[in-house]
Amino acid sequence: MTQPTVAVLTALSLEYTAVRPHLTDVHTVRHERGTVASVGRLDGTPWDVALVELGEGNLTAATLTERVVSWLDPQAVLFVGVAGSLKSDIGLGDVVVATKVYGIHGGKETPDGFLVRPEAWRASHRLEQAAREALRDDPRAYLKPIAAGDVVLASAESALAARLKAHYNDAAAIEMEGSGVAAAVHLAGGDALVIRGISDRADAAKSERDAENWQPRAAERAAAAAVAVLRELQPFRGRAQGAGREAPDSEEGPHRGSAYGGDHLDFRGSTFNGPFVAKRVERGNRER
Repeated sequence: MTQPTVAVLTALSLEYTAVRPHLTDVHTVRHERGTVASVGRLDGTPWDVALVELGEGNLTAATLTERVVSWLDPQAVLFVGVAGSLKSDIGLGDVVVATKVYGIHGGKETPDGFLVRPEAWRASHRLEQAAREALRDDPRAYLKPIAAGDVVLASAESALAARLKAHYNDAAAIEMEGSGVAAAVHLAGGDALVIRGISDRADAAKSERDAENWQPRAAERAAAAAVAVLRELQPFRGRAQGAGREAPDSEEGPHRGSAYGGDHLDFRGSTFNGPFVAKRVERGNRER
């Protein structure tokens, strides 16, 4: 790979399929343990995109996200797919960009009931800002928190639905992998953003909405939103063309002409009262 790289991760094949047509010049790369990434260009941007289908569930998502991050060293990770709406004003085909991802299954069971001990991961500020700019004029795109747990919610009257309403009342959608991705990228010190298209209302009519093909339609909306975000997002300055390697210093760079970035020292205008010996020291091995 010769360009800055972002990773776009999905859980389901239909989500992968929604993203894939946006890429050109796609080729396949394989991790030594078998993980497959389709790497292609996103035309009109500086980005190579590594597209990986992870599978379902937060544990799988966390494990394979860590692998992708250490393997491909992307400058950003986007998790793209479908979710159930938790808000009456967020409908089928709308898009929710997660400003925060709640892990909803932490807690303590007591004689007085379940005491919530929530975890949450905020979206990368850099990616959130790109999303706000990219989707500013889209009335069907919402930047809101989402809830993530290893459960399919198909009842608005369930104990889980009541718990979400009581303790995660600002969550706009629910899905099954976002907290795994967010936790893995956070621990790696990277930038992550979860983008979900709404395919159902997390209620008893979920199967009917699935039968009406709302999942692929919602996945296409999420994919389009992800592409819009990447068109807005700029690579880090100082990062190489190539997955995460540091670029050589430019003529204007802070180390050009110094002992840590060039092959010469420029002391024009300086005065020395004795011999001067310069020693080249490689970056990362600075003498003390």
